[in-house]
Amino acid sequence: MTEDLTGKLLIAMPGIGDPRFARSLVLICAHQPDYAMGIVVNKPIDDLTLPQLLSQLDIDQEIRVPERAVLNGGPVGTDRGFVVHSGDFHCDGATMDVSPDVCLTATRDILEAIASEDAPRDSVMALGYSGWGAGQLENEIAENSWIIGNAAPDIVYGDQHSLKWAHALDLLGIDAARLHSGGGNA
Repeated sequence: MTEDLTGKLLIAMPGIGDPRFARSLVLICAHQPDYAMGIVVNKPIDDLTLPQLLSQLDIDQEIRVPERAVLNGGPVGTDRGFVVHSGDFHCDGATMDVSPDVCLTATRDILEAIASEDAPRDSVMALGYSGWGAGQLENEIAENSWIIGNAAPDIVYGDQHSLKWAHALDLLGIDAARLHSGGGNA
């Protein structure tokens, strides 16, 4: 296994080969020898906002919840919801620490908190997740499908989804216009 990638950002290379991940940014939430799990943070679901989802789930909105897009977190478990959020909210036994100020919760408790005065400072809602079996992610990285970057808060929580991929590359000093689908190894 390579280094622990928990809390890191995977930036899809142009030649990733899987159209579901074209120009994707995946926040790695868990990375173990036998699996990896992450949430795509830049692919909004068309015509589904957080207030609409809360309403569909019959969650009372005590406060006005911003009209933020719900994200397509990945192709696995698309009927399950995941909230990536700041560390100022924890639900005992249900919140997983991803990094010092990034957490993941997949229970109704976080949705009820978002709709109340107890909302975390930052959050993003996704349906589905991205998952890899033992060695699969490491192989994809070795095949130049992904670049590893840091998960800046504006990338994880920001609303400018169409700009996030290029911004993540820019933070690494990489000009997105100069990337091409053919890779190489040094």
